[in-house]
Amino acid sequence: MSEQSAVLVEPQGDHKASVIWLHGLGADGNDFLPVVEQMALPDALGIRWIFPNAPDMAVTVNNGYVMPAWYDIAHPDLNAQPDLEGMRASRDRLLGLMLGEMKAGVPAERIVLAGFSQGGVIALAAALAAPVKPAGVIALSTYLPLRDAAQPGAVPVFMAHGEIDNIVPLSAAEDARDYLEAQGHPVTWARYPMPHTVCAEEIDALKTLLLARLAA
Repeated sequence: MSEQSAVLVEPQGDHKASVIWLHGLGADGNDFLPVVEQMALPDALGIRWIFPNAPDMAVTVNNGYVMPAWYDIAHPDLNAQPDLEGMRASRDRLLGLMLGEMKAGVPAERIVLAGFSQGGVIALAAALAAPVKPAGVIALSTYLPLRDAAQPGAVPVFMAHGEIDNIVPLSAAEDARDYLEAQGHPVTWARYPMPHTVCAEEIDALKTLLLARLAA
């Protein structure tokens, strides 16, 4: 799959806001389309949904199997040998997409960065590094190993995690939350009795969040 490809869902009317949503390891840009359909946000918000596809790469922890990934994972312990170079490359790509939306006439305060798992890592890192802060970040079932290049300014963050997540430990998400709060970013935190996935209550919370952030 092309590194620069993305699944796009254009607004029915005027383009007033953008949500750029990054999938998790081994998935693709179609992964969260059902979530958008389930939220059923009003057309009046004018949201353009952008679901970038990660490049295909060999993932060390999966015996070198080639799959869509935003960065390599070398070890089951996510804190061991993090692929910071790969994370920076994906972060910069996301920042480029955000800039493209701004050039298209959407102000940063009407752009939301979102991601699940690996995608959440990149969404958080991009928001911290962005010279102009987005409207907010949705960080689902994720953590934050890349903490360099942070720029001044606070960005609202919604973080949610499963209490029985066996892929990204709850403690890793809590550590990211604590770091973000210590840096002055307002974090809305939620935990659900689920594994490494999303649930209906979480989707309802996302709908409420986006209605509040992107209302005209």
